[in-house]
Amino acid sequence: MIATVLFYVFALLTVFAALMVISMRNPVHSVLFLIFSFFNAAGLFILLGAEFLAMLLVIVYVGAVAVLFLFVVMMLDVNMAKARDGFMRYLPIGGIVAAVMLTELVVIIRYSVGQKITTIASAPIPTDVTNTEALGHLIYTEYAYAFQMAGAILLVAMIGAIVLTLRHRPGVRRQNAAKQIGRKRSDSVEIVKVQSGKGI
Repeated sequence: MIATVLFYVFALLTVFAALMVISMRNPVHSVLFLIFSFFNAAGLFILLGAEFLAMLLVIVYVGAVAVLFLFVVMMLDVNMAKARDGFMRYLPIGGIVAAVMLTELVVIIRYSVGQKITTIASAPIPTDVTNTEALGHLIYTEYAYAFQMAGAILLVAMIGAIVLTLRHRPGVRRQNAAKQIGRKRSDSVEIVKVQSGKGI
């Protein structure tokens, strides 16, 4: 009974926070509601018995990603008046995209999720291994190739972001690693014998 009540509380708070993320006019407030939705999603994971995923969500997404979003949004000078004008201009396109996504979600929930839930519920839950061990075994055995492909996609995205933002500006001193490695002691150190009383 308590688990059911907590599930509905966490679920309603998650949906409320997600709606506030896309409806708040201040981007800083949107990021704060995003952090709030992550915490509620972590509560849902704990109710499902996936405490490792809950802690991973809090540590990685709240502790790193959301804080990075918050810093970026606070550093950017966002023109709120211009953002409001763009909102009304792109409202019809956004409404069409939202309607298509809502239709897809309804179709998926109606025709596929119900059947999978009954299949998963009838499967026995292993109790001799911890949650972290079971997740690691699943990722690195059955879904090893998908996990490696996800890592490769993230690596390509990271390299692409670096290439797009890397700019060679004239007049800026840059580090030359080959020149540093090939430097000899005689090029940088000079031993001078100073006579007594003839120094500086």
